[in-house]
Amino acid sequence: MTDNDMRISYLPTDGLSYDPSDPRYWLQEMLAKEVTRAFEICHGCRMCFKYCDSFPTLFDFIDNKHDGQVHAISAAETDAVMDACFQCKLCEVQCPYTPRDGHQFQLDFPRLAHRYQAVRTKEQGTSLRNKVLGDPDRAAGMARVSLGVANLLNRFKPQRWIMEKLLGIHRDKLLPNFAQTTFEKWARAQGKLRTEPGAEVVLFQTCFVQHNEPEIGRDVLDVLERNRVDAACVPGLKCCGMPAWEHGDLDTLRKNAHYNLDLLMPHVEAGAKVLVVNPTCSMMMRREYAELLEGEDRERAKKLAAAVQDNSEYLWSIRDQERFNTNFKSTPGASVAYHTPCHLRAQAIGFKGRDLMRKIPGVTPRMVMECCGHNGTYAMRTEGFEASQRLGKRAFDGMKQAEAEVWSTECPLAAMQFEQHAGTKPMHPMSILARAYRDDGFKQRLQAPGEQKSERTAS
Repeated sequence: MTDNDMRISYLPTDGLSYDPSDPRYWLQEMLAKEVTRAFEICHGCRMCFKYCDSFPTLFDFIDNKHDGQVHAISAAETDAVMDACFQCKLCEVQCPYTPRDGHQFQLDFPRLAHRYQAVRTKEQGTSLRNKVLGDPDRAAGMARVSLGVANLLNRFKPQRWIMEKLLGIHRDKLLPNFAQTTFEKWARAQGKLRTEPGAEVVLFQTCFVQHNEPEIGRDVLDVLERNRVDAACVPGLKCCGMPAWEHGDLDTLRKNAHYNLDLLMPHVEAGAKVLVVNPTCSMMMRREYAELLEGEDRERAKKLAAAVQDNSEYLWSIRDQERFNTNFKSTPGASVAYHTPCHLRAQAIGFKGRDLMRKIPGVTPRMVMECCGHNGTYAMRTEGFEASQRLGKRAFDGMKQAEAEVWSTECPLAAMQFEQHAGTKPMHPMSILARAYRDDGFKQRLQAPGEQKSERTAS
């Protein structure tokens, strides 16, 4: 083979496709061409060496095993590179060669990795572990039937050893508790569920808020109410589908998306915005649905995407209106350590949770923009747990160096990661706002208009 035969063009091959509705997407030979091209581009660029292990693994194979020859990378080695991608999206955010930037190379490594996983899943099926991790609604339903026993077992070492052997979920991984009452059940009792359109905004609470931390959803609604935003909850919503798509399970993703579209579109068509609590879910609905769904659902997803906003993003949009409420009664103090979720950065909408916290008197958030390493279910898996801890160290150190009593992030999985590996659990920015509106929310009480300074006390 001549040198010319070995050269790999950076330009797209005839196998370029990020669209599962395109027949080329599923063809192994077409996929292989694009994988080789992507590896060659990344080999020549190397900007993304510091994110997940995909790139260091790739560069190690090329440099130390194959003398710079991308063509020589084996199928097993390609598996290793693609399996190390945990879809933080930061390489796509930083990459100068993406479709988002209109570059002729049209490189989107995370979408290529998803395509690789989807083709492999279609050929080999879905493992038991991926079925369990990919359906959080079902797992939560089963846990709730146990009447609290599941929470105890998740912290019982012999049970965790069995779980590791059967499901590949690391025995030391901190797992979230399942709430006794779902967010939706609470919302129903409070009269906040609506099936008829007409609300200014509807909440997509996400499966984590629904099953694990409903208090975050309560705080979001409390803050919206204090700012005179007419917010409603939609009964019956399912997981956005990202946990399934993480493992290439397109069928489950599309099934969940179709179901959610049926419930949300009447509200969207009536003019409501859809406020999403978790950045991963808002990213899915704003960026992924319209490319992964098919037919009528794809067209509906485009309309949904235009209506989706992060809850802080929406509240920030009304900051100049008379109804915007700055009547805070307590404050977490000058320093709040704020972690920027990767999937919030991927949406390129700014950091409105941080900006809103600045509205609380005396608060100056200190930003940490490193990946925490959790990334969906990656940190839960036996092969990902230790790697996630290593990859998140810069974020852990950054939050500690802020020397703040209060930590914050929009991502509840990142909050778990910090709790386990850095010793402090961050609060959602909307939870911080909800507490700051209360006299007893934080120890440092704010002086009310007309109140004498001497009368201020610590709650």
